[in-house]
Amino acid sequence: MALTAQQMPRWFSWIRRNGFVFAEQLGNRFQRPGTTLLHGFSAQPQMSSHNCFLQWGFKTYRTSSMWNNSSQSAKQEINSDESTVLPSVNEQPQAIPNFDPELSLEGLDDVPPLSPLQPISEEEAVQIIADPPLPPASFTLRDYVDHSETLQKLVLLGVNLSKIEKHPDAANLLLRLDFEKDIKQILLFLKDVGIEDNQLGAFLTKNYAIFSEDLENLKIRVAYLQSKNFSKADIAQMVRNAPFLLSFSVERLDNRLGFFQKELELSVKKTRDLVVRLPRLLTGSLEPVKENMKVYRLELGFKHNEIQHMITKIPKMLTANKRKLTEIFDYVHNVMSIPHHIIVRFPQVFNTRLFKVKERHLFLTYLGRAQYDPAKPNYISLDKLVSMPDEIFCEEIAKASIQDFEKFLKTL
Repeated sequence: MALTAQQMPRWFSWIRRNGFVFAEQLGNRFQRPGTTLLHGFSAQPQMSSHNCFLQWGFKTYRTSSMWNNSSQSAKQEINSDESTVLPSVNEQPQAIPNFDPELSLEGLDDVPPLSPLQPISEEEAVQIIADPPLPPASFTLRDYVDHSETLQKLVLLGVNLSKIEKHPDAANLLLRLDFEKDIKQILLFLKDVGIEDNQLGAFLTKNYAIFSEDLENLKIRVAYLQSKNFSKADIAQMVRNAPFLLSFSVERLDNRLGFFQKELELSVKKTRDLVVRLPRLLTGSLEPVKENMKVYRLELGFKHNEIQHMITKIPKMLTANKRKLTEIFDYVHNVMSIPHHIIVRFPQVFNTRLFKVKERHLFLTYLGRAQYDPAKPNYISLDKLVSMPDEIFCEEIAKASIQDFEKFLKTL
């Protein structure tokens, strides 16, 4: 049994204390364990070399007046002492317990446990080696990194603790976790799903709470997606783009897939393709989706089949900002005079910033080239209008230099 640095001083103290107690008990058995040779000194008999050295003695102090006045009585006392101490040949001396010079380590089990309230000496206090205390409270996980192997390994994986610590429950969760027991198996599972080593840091920064999930439940959710004919590559892509996907139950995932298939009246394959491209549809709120469906149908005037076509090409249209949608549609339809059926063919216009559409349309109008009717010459599609870089737009669409375009923008 190994002794810690804190136990060594207590152990030696226990040995000394118990040794003195035994010496006192042994002295009581033998009334005068030594023969006085001279006043002021005492004989100190020693045990054999195989036993521990046990020393005792006593001193007889007398003043000179007592020596002069009672010399005879003193001689009688000495003779009496000698007769008392020295046993006769017929007496059997009592056996002296044998002491092992090296205390066996098994005997350490009898050492009384250390009490935090028991006072210690200065020598013992100096020998105590204590780890730096953990801060009782902190606003940052950085103060705990030096004390936590779990946090140290998460940092090596690329986890951004400065983002995680913004969540009030994050520190309590991570500091309670053991890397080998609680984290390692989750990491191996994520790698098996398809998360690469260089992607683990970003994934765990967003969904550190996955460590609180039961591993079997995570496997069940992956098995459910596989049962719905999502390929391994599809599942990996969905988990990477929506880190919270596997934190939702099978019931929730099933309800979400059923909602989009029923609400949008899509086939099973188109529903699967939709959520693979935008897996946040399975994890986010359904309120923006429901609201945007009303906007397309009631405010913007699109038909149901037109809405189906647009969202299957640009799934983000289901979660886009309502104000942005209405502003872009108003400008494209009412200012640029582009009808619904052409907008449906190029729904990526809803995924563009409004100022970019305005700048390019005004520049083409200035040049006399703003022609968006496919039945007429010099037709310019919405796709080319919004998707090309400025240099290519100026060269191929506007038939002007980039310098001319920049000068025009300064006049706006």
